[in-house]
Amino acid sequence: MELMARAAFAVAVVGGLNMDFKARCAQAAVPATSNPGVTSHAPGGVGRNVAEGLVRLGVRVRLCGVVGEDALGRELLAQAQAAGVDVSGVRALPGEATGTYTALLDHTGDLLYAVADMRVMDALSPALVDGWWPALAGVRWLVVDGNLPEVALTHLLRRAKAGAVPVVFEPVSVPKAARLLTALRAGCAPHTVTPNLDELGVLVGRSVENTGAAITQAAQALLALGVQQVWVRRGPLGSLLVTPGAAHVLAAVPAEVVDVTGAGDALLAAFLAAQLAGDAPEAAARFAHAVAALVVASRETVPPELAGLARLARFPTHSPGENPC
Repeated sequence: MELMARAAFAVAVVGGLNMDFKARCAQAAVPATSNPGVTSHAPGGVGRNVAEGLVRLGVRVRLCGVVGEDALGRELLAQAQAAGVDVSGVRALPGEATGTYTALLDHTGDLLYAVADMRVMDALSPALVDGWWPALAGVRWLVVDGNLPEVALTHLLRRAKAGAVPVVFEPVSVPKAARLLTALRAGCAPHTVTPNLDELGVLVGRSVENTGAAITQAAQALLALGVQQVWVRRGPLGSLLVTPGAAHVLAAVPAEVVDVTGAGDALLAAFLAAQLAGDAPEAAARFAHAVAALVVASRETVPPELAGLARLARFPTHSPGENPC
């Protein structure tokens, strides 16, 4: 297929890998005391989750990032490789601790609090970006998350602009969304930005009301800086996709919530996979909401069932666990 002929990988992801530790309360949480519940751990990180989601959806992916030279890092790399993600761009750094994300969920599966220890990402430098660049330059999409230090993020976006590589920026969190501001001011806007409402407010420098008109106005401020697509996640209200000359309101697909972890990452993976298959952005976003509904109804961050959706028969596929190089 043309997609495979143009590059060894359709998508490259530069972002966070970490181990997720989750504790779910068995009943309504009571603050300032011990709550009965269950705990688990599983591979996570926005970049890693998006990469595995894309692979489950049949897209060839290379993942670039950093982990510690430790047991958690080895477990992360082994799992990603087994799922079919190319991890040759991930560097294991001696003396560093692999990132962790610790989440407390209420009895309904909704997030109460989370702590992300991603200090290892501080070692991701412009020099590492330059080392990765030959493998990134030919991809159809480059996904970058807000875990990158600001200087490395700006450097990567500058190289992507010079090489005409379209970039999707996933802010990750409110504090990390601000890391994009330097690149925006330098004229190195990503093609697509995927914030939630609070992250959008950081990017435009003001609070944004959760109304279609207010979100569209804020998104248009980013379009004026060179962004081509702003896809704003609105939780149970769905999302709003703003492109030059159009704003599409998209409803969330109803689902019984088991665990919300990874739902936003699944949205992004499905959005890109559908566009690679030829869908227009609005149709791709609608499909992504259907995929996210499957994810929140599962206890797994990236459910293997993604590969079984009938809609995915359109995508060029390979089996999870097969090296897609």
